[in-house]
Amino acid sequence: MRLDRRGLITGSAAALAFSGLARQAAAQTPAEQPPLNQVFGYGPLKPDPNRILDLPEGFTYRVIAQGGETMDDGLFMPGQFDGMACFPAGGSRVALVRNHEIKHGNRSHRNWGPGGLNLERIGQIPADRVYDTFKNGKPLGGGTTTQIYDLATGRTLSQRLSLVGTSYNCAGGSTPWGSWLSCEETEATPETDDVMKPHGFVFEVPALDRGLVDPTPLKAMGRFDHEAAAVDPRTGIVYMTEDKPDSLFYRFIPDRPGELARGGRLQAMAVRDKPGADTSNKTERLWNVGDWLAVDWIDLHEVESPNKDLRMRGHADGAALIARGEGIHWGDGELYLTPTSGGPIGRGQILRYVPSRDEGRPGERRRPGRIQLFVESTDARVLNMGDNLTVTPWAHLLVCEDNYSETNPNFLRGVTARGETYAIAKSAYVTNSEFAGVCVSPDGATVFLNIQTPGITFAITGPWAAFQR
Repeated sequence: MRLDRRGLITGSAAALAFSGLARQAAAQTPAEQPPLNQVFGYGPLKPDPNRILDLPEGFTYRVIAQGGETMDDGLFMPGQFDGMACFPAGGSRVALVRNHEIKHGNRSHRNWGPGGLNLERIGQIPADRVYDTFKNGKPLGGGTTTQIYDLATGRTLSQRLSLVGTSYNCAGGSTPWGSWLSCEETEATPETDDVMKPHGFVFEVPALDRGLVDPTPLKAMGRFDHEAAAVDPRTGIVYMTEDKPDSLFYRFIPDRPGELARGGRLQAMAVRDKPGADTSNKTERLWNVGDWLAVDWIDLHEVESPNKDLRMRGHADGAALIARGEGIHWGDGELYLTPTSGGPIGRGQILRYVPSRDEGRPGERRRPGRIQLFVESTDARVLNMGDNLTVTPWAHLLVCEDNYSETNPNFLRGVTARGETYAIAKSAYVTNSEFAGVCVSPDGATVFLNIQTPGITFAITGPWAAFQR
């Protein structure tokens, strides 16, 4: 296996259609998993001599970004790489917009932000482009970076800070109009935390802007522990997940599609005729793999939630519970999402949502949207806490595992249209930190992937068309 990299590593979305997956899955029932010793997918993973990333024979990776590098704006590349999306940027160039889950409450994280170990460069950030500061006046380190990468040459052309002053920027989602929705996974307030403003919002980052964006919180989209977002290009409705054991599944109906800052209506999903249903199957089995349930959507109020109780109020009104909703991605007329700790053994589920033809309009009561239990892990060796996910041109899902363990390494899993899982990559890195930010280049030839700690982005290439049963 060949390793290409720009520097020494020490031991310290694209929005592609589910065209094939949508049609195949509709015609099939989810399959039983193949035997664990069966050759399935791209073959066995080969140990990486560099002890970073194990891949199948014929696949290679290139390290294209690392936490701590000096960027073109003179700031340091923050650590804690998380959600990410890939956008066309003209010719063979793409823009990668990357979240950095720098946590305001973690003292070590303050040294992992764009200012550097001793915050020596923090003064280079324009004050009018900082959303929030600590109470000592220093900017919060969370936000996003944007990297312009040339697929043809394998070279980074530029990288810079694009959003700053936010916190716990975990995942997010790409929009059809070419921006990244960066989501804060926190509900910090000045009353309880070392911050000056409330947090728990979504921020929009245009992928091709050349400087720091105006950090405007999209407050109508709710204040809660945001995880990820996906947009239906047909309606402009934004679907959102929440990383809590008793989370809700949300949708935001904008007043003007594509103009989220103009406001709209926030709702939570309920299972029809089963108010407050628990979809996790942990204590009581609600459904089996392959089952479909009709859904309704409940209006939410006081969505800026000063008491941090939005999900509790929504559940009391009948909204369904999701066990740590994390990754979400839009496909061809449907979306997939990952309750990371769902299922009887708590190792994860994948749900599939198909909206109504009248989604967000009065007619959806007669023709409701439907949600399916697509995958449910009964063995951690098959799927172990799936988190960020995306889709491929070859009609499979790619799912990042988020399992912190000294004995169980994290994998990047593939999922077929029949719900079968297989391994594509395994972390061999010393931290065994979570995989995150998986996305695919517009030409389908390169898969981008992050290791969160200390912060590494890979460009993976190989014979993606050579999948075997």
